[in-house]
Amino acid sequence: MSTIVLIDGEHYPQVTARAIDQLKLQGEPVVMALLVGGSEKLGQVALEIGVPVEVAGEDREIALAAAIETHHATRVLDLSDEPVLGYVARCRMASVALFKGAAYVGADFLFTPPPRPRLCEAPSVAIMGTGKRTGKTAIAGVAARALSGAGFDPIIVAMGRGGPAEPEVIEAGTSLDAKTLLARVEAGGHGASDHIEDALFTGVTTVGAYRAGGGLAGAISFSNYHQAVAMGNRLKPGLMLLEGSGASIPPVHSDASVFIIDAQTDPAEVYGYFGLYRLLLADLVVITMVEESIDSQRLLVLEQAISSGSGSRPKVIHTIFRPTPLGDVSGKKVWYATTAPEEAGPLLTQHLEDEHGAKVVGISHSLADRPSLRTELAKVTGVDAFLVEVKAAAVDVVTRFGLEHGTEVIYCDNRPIDVGSQSLSDEILDVAETAKRRFRL
Repeated sequence: MSTIVLIDGEHYPQVTARAIDQLKLQGEPVVMALLVGGSEKLGQVALEIGVPVEVAGEDREIALAAAIETHHATRVLDLSDEPVLGYVARCRMASVALFKGAAYVGADFLFTPPPRPRLCEAPSVAIMGTGKRTGKTAIAGVAARALSGAGFDPIIVAMGRGGPAEPEVIEAGTSLDAKTLLARVEAGGHGASDHIEDALFTGVTTVGAYRAGGGLAGAISFSNYHQAVAMGNRLKPGLMLLEGSGASIPPVHSDASVFIIDAQTDPAEVYGYFGLYRLLLADLVVITMVEESIDSQRLLVLEQAISSGSGSRPKVIHTIFRPTPLGDVSGKKVWYATTAPEEAGPLLTQHLEDEHGAKVVGISHSLADRPSLRTELAKVTGVDAFLVEVKAAAVDVVTRFGLEHGTEVIYCDNRPIDVGSQSLSDEILDVAETAKRRFRL
């Protein structure tokens, strides 16, 4: 147990020394102080504060990481203040501390490293994101298909806010048609939970778990994910894809990580807050929804935020999403329900018509808004099929409506399409090879 203290030159050294004396009296094992900036109060006064002092220099984050490693620190106690360490800078310093396994403590805050015990008995890759609907499940899907095709024998362990009370295995090849999913809802379950979507669109075995609550650095409040991983271990997979939920990170150690960022994400959420913590974990960053209409300047700022990661330089790849029906829609009049924003409607409609031969006679963007969705469905007439993503109200509202009215229900995946020369599948395979090497160490 040892503590590093962060200090600045906006405090008189004598004042800092008094604070450190009090910390020692309280039993705090302070081993050194890191001067993170500021000079107003230093003058010609010797910086004698009762512990050795190191000067952080221009890159405070790298200096903090090195100090934690050198001194095996378990706590970083911040005695600095603005303007030397403002809100964003403190969150970045906290991200470094948490990544290195140390708590970050200040006058009115305490951040502790999210628990991520080593539980996987096979190489593992985490799929995490900045928040909900960034495309984690879609990226996990393309990863599972690529890895399966390359002989990795993967499974997916997913958690969701609608996950099962007890971990559930869905074996590869399990039939998941509209009647089967509606029966799950009628039995009190959530028919569109992430592990169900994964199983339906990837063909690999999935394990489902629930989670409740989420912290700033990706920790979760309650979950049965550990039990789900244990269940996954018993399946003897070649590789485990650990799928996060919202901004929450899978609460177990992973050998490698993929970080999903929506192109519309505020760069401040990546550069500041605890975006840096996630970047430090990442081996690959996938920026999703990079449409031609995206503001190029905003995208540049976002990429600069990604590259700001204190020595972390993950690969970055761009993708867009396009709907891929699980069944044949060629020549059919379909009504399409999606969680995509309304401005994406024309692109999605054009893709379904040009690439899959559908005749899209209506589209709803209210899949996550049950009252509005029911109102829209009540006005639908003369369609051959309901085409719907497996999310939100896909089963309890759209599937039920379709079956009650004798209309075919076809489920629709969101498939990533590469933007640029890089291949997402190839990059995923590289990440998987990295995970295998690290797992053997």
